[in-house]
Amino acid sequence: MSSAPTTEITGLLRAWSGGDGAALERIVALVHPELRRIAERCLAHERGEHTLQATALVNEAYLRLTHKDRIDWQSRAHFYAVAAAEMRRVLVDHARSRAAAKRGGPLEKVPIESAAVYCTSRPEELVALDDALQQLAGWAPRAARVVEMLFFGGLTETEIAEVLGVSARTVKRDWSTARAWLHIQLGGGKT
Repeated sequence: MSSAPTTEITGLLRAWSGGDGAALERIVALVHPELRRIAERCLAHERGEHTLQATALVNEAYLRLTHKDRIDWQSRAHFYAVAAAEMRRVLVDHARSRAAAKRGGPLEKVPIESAAVYCTSRPEELVALDDALQQLAGWAPRAARVVEMLFFGGLTETEIAEVLGVSARTVKRDWSTARAWLHIQLGGGKT
């Protein structure tokens, strides 16, 4: 995660949610390098001619974050979790538009080993992963958030536990449950 002190980022996040616009500028300077690393890691798994670049992904996530109603930021990890969720939405929206443009028929199931690399070379796989995560969120919302923060945000189990207000052991159990369920949903196992 970011090299900036956790307390500094948390304080700025709270000031921003309290209406301090100048705090947002300072936050951007502090967290941009980490968000860019997350975006680059994600886009590294995309095809070479991908039209979405890391800077555009980060900028779109920022735009979405700044247009949200005020958020009661808990910590730096909470910010990265929310930013990761926004990056996921940007990537899925991009993939859905590409898949729709192809008009290539129904989406196919893929093994979790392929889909777990949250940014794939085929938009259909990312869309299938997103659909599966939405289904998972219907019956195990915390497990779905664990997957999102782990893969899209790059948060550690300890950071995820902090954001969710649970133990790291609970995060491990949620990840194990989610991984098994996604494996079946994405065609990696028999039902």
